[in-house]
Amino acid sequence: MCAAMGSPRDEKGRVLAAMSGGVDSAVATARLVDAGYEVVGVTFHLWDYPDDQPEKSRCCAPEDAHDARLVADHLGIAHYTFDRREMFAEQVVAPFVEAYLEGATPSPCVWCNRSVKMRELFVLADRLGAAKVATGHYARIEGQGGATQLLRARDRHKDQSYFLHMLRADELARVLLPLGDDDKDTVRAEAIARDLPGATKGESQELCFVAEKSYADFVEARADGRIRPGPIVDDGGRVLGQHDGIHRFTVGQRRGLGVALGRPAFVRRIEEDRVVVTDAGGASSAGARLEAGEWAADVKFPLEARVKVRARQEPVPAKIDQEGRRVRFAEPVRAVAPGQYAVAYDGDRVLGGATIVEALAEVTP
Repeated sequence: MCAAMGSPRDEKGRVLAAMSGGVDSAVATARLVDAGYEVVGVTFHLWDYPDDQPEKSRCCAPEDAHDARLVADHLGIAHYTFDRREMFAEQVVAPFVEAYLEGATPSPCVWCNRSVKMRELFVLADRLGAAKVATGHYARIEGQGGATQLLRARDRHKDQSYFLHMLRADELARVLLPLGDDDKDTVRAEAIARDLPGATKGESQELCFVAEKSYADFVEARADGRIRPGPIVDDGGRVLGQHDGIHRFTVGQRRGLGVALGRPAFVRRIEEDRVVVTDAGGASSAGARLEAGEWAADVKFPLEARVKVRARQEPVPAKIDQEGRRVRFAEPVRAVAPGQYAVAYDGDRVLGGATIVEALAEVTP
């Protein structure tokens, strides 16, 4: 049994297993059954896709609840589906659309875990008498010095600790992450060896609720006439062209800008209805202004740590100020986008994070 699940000496009890209908949650659930827990499978129905959309890997839709039920039946455990579409639309989809319309780059997977998936799992666990909840996230949880800590996954390519950084120690103490020590190939092979339903199922798309060709198309369809076209300008304010809406751009973007500088161009920032582009030298930031931070109880500021500003970025050395409101990178970082999260790490340990509200060209010590 993997370290994230505890030792065989742990007292087994009821655990609520989040089952998305995918391979990862199926294997995580199977491991919990093997470990001797009384497992209850739970699937959230979060979103419905238009009938005319082409088939693709999805998650959180009725088809996924069906797939999760097949796995639960295969494992001989109870399974329940809960409708959380209204909550998901209000707390994830609507803010996603608003963020793009305001020129920010949202992180809906963090919002979903914060306000829907993890929070609702805890509520349901209490209702169903389960002391623990479990998911198929690739991350680890360990007790250290009497406190429960969130750690990066062993497989850096699949690490999802960024999306769970907001969980408090008391919440982490209730969470089991059975996949944290494994890579995807190992998990897939195990699903096949166990003959789990859907073992060869494809990966879910990066953003589960967007079935359109692009995020921009999804936002535009829900913008209610609030699209903001305007100029594309360089660092000096010279107009280079026009755009059809700031929702089609994100900080750090290089492709599809519709203008040419004669050298590689990147979106530096978005101001009202203006998209400011720059060359490679101006595309990086010395730091960022932060707000709404959620940090481990033992974190002290100012804080020296390694910080990542995107889920797939490797953490870089940085310092967060006395108030936890500004981060200064040891070296400039490209594509620091408002709306994303700056998440801090001490080695493998997740220390917490905060929302990026502004990229800064300079940060005073």
